Amino acid sequence: MNPLPFVGALVLSALSATPLFANWPQFRGPGGLGIGTGNPPLEMGPETNVKWKAEVPPGHSSPCVWDQKIGLTAVEAGSLFTLCLDKNTGKELWRNAVPAQKLEPSHRIGSPASPTACTDGARLYAYFGSYGILAYDWSGNEIWKKPLPAPVVEFGTGSSPIVVDGKVILVADGDVAGYMVALDAATGAEVWRVDRSEFRRGFSTPFVWRHDGTEELVVAGALWVRGYDLKTGSQLWTARGMARVSNATPISADGLLLVSSWNVGGDDDDRVEMEPFETFALANDADKDGVLTLAEFPTGKVKDRFSQMDANKDGRVTREEYEHMRGMFAKAVNQLFAIKPGGRGDITETHVAWQVSRQLPYVSSPLALNGRVFTMKNGGLASCYDTRNGTPVYQGERVDAAGDYYSSAVAAGGRLYIASQKGVLLVLDASGDKLNILARNDLKAAVFASPAILDGVVYLRTDKHLYAFGK
Repeated sequence: MNPLPFVGALVLSALSATPLFANWPQFRGPGGLGIGTGNPPLEMGPETNVKWKAEVPPGHSSPCVWDQKIGLTAVEAGSLFTLCLDKNTGKELWRNAVPAQKLEPSHRIGSPASPTACTDGARLYAYFGSYGILAYDWSGNEIWKKPLPAPVVEFGTGSSPIVVDGKVILVADGDVAGYMVALDAATGAEVWRVDRSEFRRGFSTPFVWRHDGTEELVVAGALWVRGYDLKTGSQLWTARGMARVSNATPISADGLLLVSSWNVGGDDDDRVEMEPFETFALANDADKDGVLTLAEFPTGKVKDRFSQMDANKDGRVTREEYEHMRGMFAKAVNQLFAIKPGGRGDITETHVAWQVSRQLPYVSSPLALNGRVFTMKNGGLASCYDTRNGTPVYQGERVDAAGDYYSSAVAAGGRLYIASQKGVLLVLDASGDKLNILARNDLKAAVFASPAILDGVVYLRTDKHLYAFGK
């Protein structure tokens, strides 16, 4: 037996564990699991454990890190940019403008630069709903660009692209003509496309579920979560049990797929029920023209979702649009649930291992570590469950850091790091049988992006800066 290949493999394995080869290639890092490396500090702040601080243009995208460089997207003065910063100093290395004709609409606290860039090491891929996908080398040279139709949703784009198996994969769910597309990572040529027009708006990032020597592409969407063949885009399985709008990104742990979603009207004790169109129109269609305007809806939760009912955004709700929303409210399920591998077709009744329907996060994605899955509900309510069976370790415990949570948790050194929109970065112990808050760090700035953790350094974007926190 020739020992050289074996020795070479050991050398490569050892090198890949060193800081030089530690990377954070997409939203929530390697595999989208949110697991970092090293031993980050507990205490962080504008003047505490700051290795460097860089002023960056606004944007909600999280840092994408490869080798000694950081990729970021931003919007400033009505223009979109892809940025590259030095990982060790925060110095801006290059900035490329995006040739968008106009900016897509976004939520009042949203941003046209929300999707996180991804990389395979050779190229950096940035997606903007206002334009499409652009590929650069790490020196800033544009390799290719692919204009794509923006999702039809007034809140703007939220789903980030991923790169896997030589393909850049993007989910663009919208109120009209949603789709998923895979592009050749080297050329930008379309490899396959999936029609997702049956889904409405969605903001979660696709996830690659690796199990039993296989890879499945998982997409959480309105009412359904689905698995697809990574090479062809063909559907493998589907499961009911989702909210009307999907925000959180799935993860996997201990042989299970973990999916979370919550939205208004999906809780058993707070369901939204809509009358049949004929009954509602008889009482509210003031001009009797067979369609409904915003002014014709009585005040309430249904009127608050007028823009979601109005799929084509023409200012009027038809019978078809009304009944579609009525059906979504009726079928919506808010829950965190686990799916067993190996299913085909509709697996709702056969492969769901466990479900939890209380204290659910809205946007923040779950994180799994050491046989447990952690979530953070808006208002600062932390929960932890046994990954294998969903048994609560603790549930709805207050962390004394109120406000909304648009950032998703990441972990390193046996600890969880998660930031509130108000800018409180929490550090939680990932072990023990009760909530243990190790630190509350006031960053004194709004946070929408998720942290990246590499070699004990926390890279975190606030509304005006990108920080590198380390001991």
